[in-house]
Amino acid sequence: MKYLMFLLFILLFVSCLKTPQENCFIGKEEENIYLEEKPFTAKQILESKPNYLEVISLKDYRTFRQDSIERNYFQGEELEEIKWEKKKEEFKDFKEKFDDQFSCSGKQRVGNIQYCLGGNNLGYWLLKIENNKPSAYFLGLSFSHYYFNEIQTKPIINDGFLELEGSLVKIVKVAGLPGYDDYSAIADGKLFKIKLEDLMRDSDNDGYNDIFENSFGLNPNMKDSDGDGINDFKDLNPMFKSEKNKFTQLYEMLLPDYGDENMRDRSYFFEVFISDCDYFHEINPKYHVLFVPDDLKSQPSYVKITDVSRHGIDKIKRNKNNPDIFYINSWDSSSSSDYSAEYKKGKWVLTMVGQTVS
Repeated sequence: MKYLMFLLFILLFVSCLKTPQENCFIGKEEENIYLEEKPFTAKQILESKPNYLEVISLKDYRTFRQDSIERNYFQGEELEEIKWEKKKEEFKDFKEKFDDQFSCSGKQRVGNIQYCLGGNNLGYWLLKIENNKPSAYFLGLSFSHYYFNEIQTKPIINDGFLELEGSLVKIVKVAGLPGYDDYSAIADGKLFKIKLEDLMRDSDNDGYNDIFENSFGLNPNMKDSDGDGINDFKDLNPMFKSEKNKFTQLYEMLLPDYGDENMRDRSYFFEVFISDCDYFHEINPKYHVLFVPDDLKSQPSYVKITDVSRHGIDKIKRNKNNPDIFYINSWDSSSSSDYSAEYKKGKWVLTMVGQTVS
């Protein structure tokens, strides 16, 4: 009886597993439904903040409005050029060491170590140069909810902590400017503190701190999360083993194109895609990629509350009359493109059949 129950359990489990075909092809009943997400309140942001982050309310502070106005104030072309050249020189070391992968602010030197606050499409980072060696530590905090002042009135490194003055914010969509977001403060005058020991912890010593790996679903205790023999820091597809078949080739053709620019060594630049498609997971890209599950419950905490995906490629739709023709859509923040894809003599022929610009 026990054996029979175990066998039934296994059969039920296997029947629930989706094949690559089910994960990657549009079924008859599937329909894309767009739901506009409401901005988090200050209470929700604080309730969802990571445990390693301490948030303190300040009595005296530089407001979001004051900092953002001074940050964006246009003084005329000549003065703006002088300001830009001055900033380039101030952060020259960070631009060179990190191959211009981050925006920088809040520079500070402690002994022979240089620090600054960095930002890229994934969120905020602490950048460090020690003995001419660059390191970057992900904060697990995003532009969606946190704003750190361009001008910090106090040192950002203090007594074993990273301390940043700023505000809790929400994203505001700007009408008439597709893909452009602005921000509005919902709670001013905050001090955000993270213990440097927690921030810089890299349990598997692969080059990415634990906070980064936990934020995006990598394994913080294994240098090689997907077991393909390549260190996560060097692996362009660190979450899944790359394979080669006609459908992975189709997804590779639809990836965002950065021309001839060499992106392979930019270890902190990632395109993040939301997809459960096995063929998509198996791509061999020209730059670093990460994947987020479709199911919200399966997503890491950081990506549940942060929009980190700037591009997407949908599931494949079959042509009922021709088994070699398929349809697929790709999108970014300002447009959506529909393609007809025909597999001829071992190669894909893509034809754009429609495009929508938002």
